Amino acid sequence: MTSIERRDAKKKRLKDAFNAQYDMKDDSEFYDSWKAETEQQAKLNRAEFEAMEDDVRVNYEGYRPGMYVRVEIEDVPCEFVTNFDATYPVILGGLSNLEENVGLVQCRIKKHRWHKRILKTKNPLIISLGWRRFQTMPMYSIQDHNMRNRLLKYTPEHLHCNATFYGPITPQNTGLLAVESVAELTSGFRVAATGVVLELDKSKQIVKKLKLTGTPNKIYKKTAFIQGMFNTALEVTKFEGAKLQSVSGIRGMIKKAAKNPEGSFRATFEDKILLSDIIFLRTWYPVQIPEFYNPVTSLLLPKSEKMKWIGMKTIGQLRREKGMTAPLNPDSKYKPVERKIRHMTPLTIPKELQKMLPFRDTPKIIQETKDPLKRVAVIREPHEAKVAKVMKMLKTLHEHKRKTERFKMRDRAAEHEKKMAKIDVRRVKKHKETKKNIYRALGQLEKKKQKFINTKD
Repeated sequence: MTSIERRDAKKKRLKDAFNAQYDMKDDSEFYDSWKAETEQQAKLNRAEFEAMEDDVRVNYEGYRPGMYVRVEIEDVPCEFVTNFDATYPVILGGLSNLEENVGLVQCRIKKHRWHKRILKTKNPLIISLGWRRFQTMPMYSIQDHNMRNRLLKYTPEHLHCNATFYGPITPQNTGLLAVESVAELTSGFRVAATGVVLELDKSKQIVKKLKLTGTPNKIYKKTAFIQGMFNTALEVTKFEGAKLQSVSGIRGMIKKAAKNPEGSFRATFEDKILLSDIIFLRTWYPVQIPEFYNPVTSLLLPKSEKMKWIGMKTIGQLRREKGMTAPLNPDSKYKPVERKIRHMTPLTIPKELQKMLPFRDTPKIIQETKDPLKRVAVIREPHEAKVAKVMKMLKTLHEHKRKTERFKMRDRAAEHEKKMAKIDVRRVKKHKETKKNIYRALGQLEKKKQKFINTKD
């Protein structure tokens, strides 16, 4: 037996010993043994406490299933007693000391696929979280790649998003369910969203986009003074070093606040900007979470109104009830755009630069040709008309003669080129034969010379 086989046999013996000692023979062996032990212990407890009275037995093993317990609750509103309905179920639960506090809760939420409308930020929602059911105003956000929580005006259609609201402190991974109203009896799906609690971090900030605009006041080459973006010099100092951009795409940077006018500053750009440019600064603004927490008090209402609890209404509902329309901002109306025709200044190239340019790139000065139709009409006499006609005929004949002579000259030149090509071919052939004869004679002479040297030696 080789060393490898001995080592494999040793490993197999050790593995079999380990399996026999620790591993279960069957998947249900542990559960069966645990169940048998539990039943044996239950029989012993039942035999031990069976002869005891209930008052003494409760002190040892607690209240058993099926026993009645009387619970006394303090500080309950009187409406709960006066409007108590035995047919309406009431569930009694307990809270830890941590869950009695109220603060900001971060959760991951998703609009239910069967809910018809998307959810809007700051619209009140009724949330069922743990033992509580309350109304709050969640703010939806999404986390960018740089860990920034960006505010969303509406929930995404088929994606999860973060929701932050003011409510009871709840442990992580606790599920929640949200509905828009518990009073409306509609045919649509009522569950608006579902989610889970993520963390309880009050330092988390939600930001939204803010674009500040300004206009140039003075321009010095690549430096410009911008006004209308800030109100005070203190605001400018907070944004020193921030990146700017013009509408034409020229990038810049805020340098320092200027004295006059108030809120203006000095900025540098990649290129010279125009007075007609609009300069804007992209930044982020932190959003305040509304501290609104309204528990659902439907148990305190009379029997006829238990299913009509409303709470806070949305702005749209209030406008519909009062017959009001949404305020119209005059800036939101479409207006006719009137743009002035911009006359571009002609491109002028210095004379020194024109001398250095190639001919095809130099500006050509084209003289204006006179329009023959704008000449003064001349009426000729009959004799002058005959003379002009004869001269025109002579000119036409002369041009025809020159044209035919030019064609004949081209034909003669073509024939001459063909003859010269034949002569060149014969000359090249003769030159090759002459070179061949010369090299042959030189070769024979070299052989005779070599033969003479060999005979002499």
